[in-house]
Amino acid sequence: MSRKFFGTDGIRGRTNEVPMTAEMAQRVGQAAGAHFVRGDHRHRVVIGKDTRLSGYMMESALISGFTSVGMDVVMVGPVPTPAVAMLTRSMRADLGVMISASHNPYDDNGIKLFGPDGYKLSDVTEAEIERRLEDEPKLASPAEIGRARKIEDARGRYIHFAKSTFPEQLRLDGLKIVVDCANGAAYQVAPSALWELGADVVTIGVSPNGFNINDGCGSTSPALLQARVVEEGAHIGIALDGDADRVIIVDERGRIIDGDQLMALIGISWATRGILRGDGIVATIMSNLGLERFLASRDLRLIRTKVGDRYVLETMRSQGYNVGGEQSGHIILSDHATTGDGLVAALQVLASLVDSGKSASELLHLFDPLPQLLRNVRFARGQPLETNPVKAAIAHGEARLSGRGRLVIRKSGTEPLIRVMAEGEDEKLVSEVVDQICEAVKAAA
Repeated sequence: MSRKFFGTDGIRGRTNEVPMTAEMAQRVGQAAGAHFVRGDHRHRVVIGKDTRLSGYMMESALISGFTSVGMDVVMVGPVPTPAVAMLTRSMRADLGVMISASHNPYDDNGIKLFGPDGYKLSDVTEAEIERRLEDEPKLASPAEIGRARKIEDARGRYIHFAKSTFPEQLRLDGLKIVVDCANGAAYQVAPSALWELGADVVTIGVSPNGFNINDGCGSTSPALLQARVVEEGAHIGIALDGDADRVIIVDERGRIIDGDQLMALIGISWATRGILRGDGIVATIMSNLGLERFLASRDLRLIRTKVGDRYVLETMRSQGYNVGGEQSGHIILSDHATTGDGLVAALQVLASLVDSGKSASELLHLFDPLPQLLRNVRFARGQPLETNPVKAAIAHGEARLSGRGRLVIRKSGTEPLIRVMAEGEDEKLVSEVVDQICEAVKAAA
């Protein structure tokens, strides 16, 4: 069954437009609640959110939906996505919900669902919930309507969890760290966790107002962090996104370290410590060929999946890997978490920094990435990738790159975009191939 509302990371869209309306949120609560109401125990759902203005509306609508089918609701307020996953498990909840559009601007929002094990729902389960959206909900009797309550210590619980992933024998004393929380969900927990571990913390993006999430800050806009790290003479910078499930690092020179370099560092570090499982890491088709070659030089493998951290995690679980992620900074460390966790990944990097005694620039630039170019082409209608001219342009590009690089063309799972990516040893050739395919897509769209 094809999915109408669920994309690669839950349901997402512009607020007050289908599917991101209060009515839809209520229906999702009823459909997901009905799917997970099993057995005779009191059923519970944990709901967290980021700092978007629309979070209040979506939260209220979801609460209405869940309670109407007999589920109790626990509200945890603004917390990172991985905190919701962790709390869902620790509170023995039947379901977890994160209201967030991740790195998107404030006028978007989204709904991410987690099962009782803290993992994102499978495609099959999401398809079943979509099917239920078409059905009339089976409402609870007046006596069985769910209750809603808020817990005040959710952030403290998550801080304690995040710190527990940092080696006990290490501290961050003497490290000056600039952390950019994107005016998002981690605006309190990330600076607090770093400070409690001993760091001298300089903060950016910790004054959310409902509108400024990801606005010129965070992992998708790191220029402010780059400048501040150099200005402060800091040892390292950490940039999270709106829901803090991804991280980008900036070294002391102000240079960006992406998820590929971070996965390489953590993979090698864990291999040296004898705790890396599977003799390799899992990444998506978007990760740089340089990462694959670097790992091969260390007798480690790179297993590729389609784009989406959920697919990385599915492969990790089925094939026994414990390190994986995406170039964008979604890093999944399954020994610690059931989803991407920007703060936990950053703490692993900081542990290596402290343990090695090296500077960030020495430690984190492990390989030279091959020239890689990604461009997005917006389309309004149809299926551009199914047209003959686009197919011909793609085939021509693949032929030109054969043996010298690779080409990845895909439709975005969250926006009406065709993503065209090429990489190879010849930067000029890469650019030409991407340009030709983009022009073909534009003509077809």
